[in-house]
Amino acid sequence: MPEPPPGWQVVHIHPGAPPKPPEGAPCNGCGLCCLTEPCPLGMLVSRRRRGACAALRWSGAEQRYLCGMLSDPGGVTGLTHPWAVRALAALARRSIAAGVGCDAQLQAQRPE
Repeated sequence: MPEPPPGWQVVHIHPGAPPKPPEGAPCNGCGLCCLTEPCPLGMLVSRRRRGACAALRWSGAEQRYLCGMLSDPGGVTGLTHPWAVRALAALARRSIAAGVGCDAQLQAQRPE
């Protein structure tokens, strides 16, 4: 595979993932934003600032990516107390602005 042009990043996306929606459109679980870099909360749970978020989960049943901090915060963090799991999910919902719409200013291009 040739080197990508400067400013480009190669991201490996599940072949069944939906295409990235336009900015402002509802999130469809394409995963591009989280595969590129973690959000602030994802940085904490991933312990990294670049690359794919460790909390990102592929759902074969839904054929889309899900934020593990929303769908399974206990599985991502290892916490088991119900109040802590609920609090983490609420924090994640606010952190990623769930329900607000796609804010990823990214463009995906499939390899030739």
